[in-house]
Order: sequence, then structure tokens, then C-alpha cells
Amino acid sequence: MSPPKVSIIRTGTANTASVLNAFTKLGATPELTSDPKEVIEAQYVVLPGVGSFGAAMEELVANDLVDPIVQRANSGKPLLAICVGLQVLCTSSEESPKSIGLGIVDASITRFKNELPIPQLGWNTIEIKSGCNAARAYLTPGEAYFANSYRLECVPPGFNVAMSCYGSPFVAGFERNGLLACQFHPELSGRWGLELLESWLCQSGAMSC
Repeated sequence: MSPPKVSIIRTGTANTASVLNAFTKLGATPELTSDPKEVIEAQYVVLPGVGSFGAAMEELVANDLVDPIVQRANSGKPLLAICVGLQVLCTSSEESPKSIGLGIVDASITRFKNELPIPQLGWNTIEIKSGCNAARAYLTPGEAYFANSYRLECVPPGFNVAMSCYGSPFVAGFERNGLLACQFHPELSGRWGLELLESWLCQSGAMSC
């Protein structure tokens, strides 16, 4: 069986070297793309992001990637969103009030409102929200690396959800079918993060797991 190809969307707001390296370690073939057709048809697609909500959306709009990402997310094909990649799945963000998100999740991203240092930089605990359907669960309890000033507060309906806490609870990640969205950085989260990425790759049977 040939190595699975992982298409990583160029957002202009992400340091993709660590993402490329993580998938290479897992035996996949990662490649950067800005091609709308590839985003729809590729075996696996990753939407990374570091930086601002508005800058990421500007890049996606400029490359005609909004509709392809929405189409892929609704199709159930494997799509992984990381950090700002998770945030742009939502409708809007306090960080960039004039920017419109992808709207896959009907919620707004808000800034942390506590006395802890912002941004949150470092390791934090991942807990699985009780009542989640375990039939298709990539997310498991563990420790993950975060770098964020903004977060999703509300649990999106219809998703399996993992939570974390930084002054107050927030959504650490959510999943449904082939869509896995992580506010944390799995590619920087050690063995636990690599196992999460491997679980996501294995879901289609493209890898021998």
C-alpha cells in the first residue's frame, strides 16, 4: 500500500514545517497546496493556522478555498483543522470583527477573559466531555501544547467534544466523521499528539494500522 498523501492548505498564517514533519514521521506524504480542486478531492486535507483569524480568512478567500473547505467538511472526508484552523470553521471572531468565517460551526470565537497570561503558551490537560459518542473518537484524554489568545467557549452541537480549562473552560477540540478540529497543536504534543494524528489517518483505512 502506498503512503497516504496529506494535502496541507497554505494559509499564509502557519509555520507548516512542524506539521509536515509530523506526518512524515507517521509514514505519510505531506504536500502544501492552494488548489481548490485538490482540497475537495484529496485523500487527506489539513487546515493549519497560527496568527490572526482575519489574515487566515483573507488568504482562503484570495485562493478561492472557502467553498471547497466547506464542501469537504460537509462531505465527511478527512479534514484536520489546527489552532486558527479550528477558529475559522466558526462564523466570526472577536479578533477580527470584520471577517466572516467558514460557518461550519455556528459560533463565535472570543478572547480569554481572565487574569492568567495571554496568550496561553504551553501544555494543558485534555478532557473528553461526558456523553460523547465513542463509536468514532479520535480525541482521547491527555496533555497537549497550546498557543492561543482566543477560544471557542460553547460546545458545538452534533460533535464529539474535548474540553480544557485556562481560567475558564473552553473547547480544546471537536470531531465528527472525518472532521477533526484541534485548538491545540497535535504536531507539537509529543507521542500523544502523534497518536492522535495517526488515529485520524487510520479512519479511512488508507494506512495499515
